[in-house]
Amino acid sequence: MSELNKLSLREARAGLREKKFSSVELTKACLSAISERDGDINAFVKVTEESALEEARGVDDRLAAGEKMSALAGIPVAVKDLLNTKGVTTTCASPILKDFVPPYDAEAVSRLRNAGMVMVGKTNLDEFACGASTEHSCFGVTKNPHDLERVAGGSSGGSAAAVAADMCIYAIGTDTGGSIRQPASFCGVYGMKVTYGRVSRSGVTAMASSWDTIGPLARSVGDIADVLGVIAGRDELDSTTPDVAVPDYSSFLDKGVKGMKIGLPKEYFGEGVEEETVKIIKEAVLELEKQGAELVEISLPMTKYAVAAYYISMPAELSANLERFDGIRYGKKPSSDPEDLVDYYFKARGEGFGDEIKRRIMIGTYVLSAGYYDAYYKKAQKVRTKIIEDFNKAYEKVDVIIGPISPFPSFKIGELVDDPLAMYTADALTIPASAAGVPSLACPVGAYHGSGLPVGLQIMAPQFEEGRCLQVGSVLESA
Repeated sequence: MSELNKLSLREARAGLREKKFSSVELTKACLSAISERDGDINAFVKVTEESALEEARGVDDRLAAGEKMSALAGIPVAVKDLLNTKGVTTTCASPILKDFVPPYDAEAVSRLRNAGMVMVGKTNLDEFACGASTEHSCFGVTKNPHDLERVAGGSSGGSAAAVAADMCIYAIGTDTGGSIRQPASFCGVYGMKVTYGRVSRSGVTAMASSWDTIGPLARSVGDIADVLGVIAGRDELDSTTPDVAVPDYSSFLDKGVKGMKIGLPKEYFGEGVEEETVKIIKEAVLELEKQGAELVEISLPMTKYAVAAYYISMPAELSANLERFDGIRYGKKPSSDPEDLVDYYFKARGEGFGDEIKRRIMIGTYVLSAGYYDAYYKKAQKVRTKIIEDFNKAYEKVDVIIGPISPFPSFKIGELVDDPLAMYTADALTIPASAAGVPSLACPVGAYHGSGLPVGLQIMAPQFEEGRCLQVGSVLESA
């Protein structure tokens, strides 16, 4: 029973239904793994042992009574500390919110709760989800379970590391410019960035409102399908969630890829992408060809402008969203008495925000200021439209697009922290799908020879076609 924490979600569900073990035993196995490993990894900012065991006992009682329950009932989950959890601190890994306890759940958490979730804890992230390494957190760095000297990726590094280190069965993260896919790739797990609006953002602290998405990280494509089926769909509290039917995602898993056209964008395999990354991904894609898919070289020419457009648009939206954290409306008061209101703001935000947040607020406020809005923000939005057009044209020729997630595997802790530009360009291959608002599934497909560092690819499909991503991902997984 000591290996229960290593099961996939589907294996764990089967074991619970067949009464091979209880939810309490499964939960205790995950809590034991957290106790043993998280001192080294630092994936969790809060472990909710008492409430997790209480939730597990509740599920066991209902199953014993013969109640028909959701596919996720009794399965231990870790939730990124950006999503509100009623009665449990939600800090966004920022000093300004270190003691904040929300009075309500985020919609995604509420749906998981209604499905019988067992939450073992809240996971670490870059402060307010701003970063690609989970080094910008007031709780310290999350380390990669495959190599403790390297980053787990960001900003959902805690969620990816928790799954990779068998400390939970699945996890929830957020992806704005790559924050689920990149840590999933670095840690060797599956992760889904959904279509913009597919999952409600209600109760999730906003980073960049026109980019943010919520999605699962797990050990298999089937697990991703099952979680997505619960959290996806229309929400009256989030006007960006359209009334688009949620399909049975598991129905896509056995369809195969025969006759599918798979686009390989030449921009994703060129300059700046390490040779071994290209080799591993091309070997994986050849497996799809063997299964009957047709490989088509395509071009997404606006890819080279994606980073620039993102790092204008995102900080602009971030600076507007973080305006409310001033120590008066939200956030901690300053530790010393201010001289006046302006000094109050300086002290509250000076103490409450980390360096990366301050950097992005300054950039964002600048590009939105009078005289610069048209030159920067408006132009970035026009470029974003061009990126959307790139993808739309590509999907006229192909069913899905495949490329690397990161130009390189996980880098060493501290290696890029003093070089923000290098850190930003690490997102060059994940940002385009975010700009276009299309779904993208991260799949582990190999590891670097020698170091054993995981490498993942991403499968991108048209908007609301997550099923296609899962269809192709399922074939890759079995291959």
